[in-house]
Amino acid sequence: MSKRDYYDILGCGRDADDAALKSAFRKKAMQYHPDRNPNNAEAEHQFKELNEAYQVLSDGQKRAAYDRFGHQAFENGGGGPQGFGGDFSSSMSDIFEELFGMAGGRRRGGGAGGGGRERGADLRYNMDITLEEAFHGKSAQLRIPTTATCEVCSGSGAKAGSKPKTCGTCGGHGRVRASQGFFSIERTCPACQGRGQVIEDPCANCGGAGRVTKERVLSVNIPAGVEDGTRIRLANEGEAGFRGGPSGDLYIFLSIQPHSFFQRDGQDLYCRAPVSLVTATLGGSFEVPTVDGGRAQVKVPEGTQSGKRFRLSGKGMPVLRSKVTGDLYVQVDVETPRNLTKRQKELLTEFDKESSKDTQPETAGFFAKAKAFWDGLASKEG
Repeated sequence: MSKRDYYDILGCGRDADDAALKSAFRKKAMQYHPDRNPNNAEAEHQFKELNEAYQVLSDGQKRAAYDRFGHQAFENGGGGPQGFGGDFSSSMSDIFEELFGMAGGRRRGGGAGGGGRERGADLRYNMDITLEEAFHGKSAQLRIPTTATCEVCSGSGAKAGSKPKTCGTCGGHGRVRASQGFFSIERTCPACQGRGQVIEDPCANCGGAGRVTKERVLSVNIPAGVEDGTRIRLANEGEAGFRGGPSGDLYIFLSIQPHSFFQRDGQDLYCRAPVSLVTATLGGSFEVPTVDGGRAQVKVPEGTQSGKRFRLSGKGMPVLRSKVTGDLYVQVDVETPRNLTKRQKELLTEFDKESSKDTQPETAGFFAKAKAFWDGLASKEG
């Protein structure tokens, strides 16, 4: 029975690069793997073919020989795909770890080299601060419930006078080989969970974990100029590592509370201020608060319109780790008088009679355009 073309088995063209070959192999390996097709002789045969094809085509020298001579290149002792070389077994192990999620022990850094030590988890702490605190910066005391290295066993997890022992199931490697049909695959050791060590006499204080739960008090400095969502990292202040492993980190996420007066946009601040009709018309000035607790004067020129924005240089927020400071923008809204007395109404009526297009040019311009529009419609109808 003639052998099928290796490229056809993988479903690739002869110009496929290494990445395309690997991708095709992974896809079909998922389809025909014996674990997913128990008691299926056809799937097992397909998987064997797939394995043989990938072994040849993933090796540059073997692929070149196959491209030139076909299957004859590996007949009569030609160095064909019978058996598995060390490099191929290693690459296949990596591929199947990606496919079936069996790389836990290795990825955790367990086994004989890691001594069962695992890095502790990172922690997140959400902190609310005011806009004034973001302006000035602050120092804060945090109470963090977390894990710390057990002082009784110094993080080893073993009772005083004893030590963790090499796992007898995996020999300290953290991984064991399991037969899957015709193929051998490494798995995380179930006895030591990939750590390579077991504790026969655990520490009574931590139960063999090498760490205990406790509350810690930490000091943190919030620099001036932080923005909403700023993240501060405190290295090695997270959870303690397992059995003496390195600690994780603590991440503080800052949230700035809404302010009753200012709105912030980056380094600049914004606020709105009402002004009287008289002030807007004749000109004048008024004071506004600043974020540092001071006061700033806003000068209103004669004839100021509602919505006019005034810029106060250097009265905004500091830029984080910089000497630059933003600005404060004050928008004025001209307030229409209400609840007028009879005399006030009489004065406004007299003022209106004395008004002209020179005193109210926008009003005059608007109605002039409106009249021209209506006149144009009338001429078309006529």
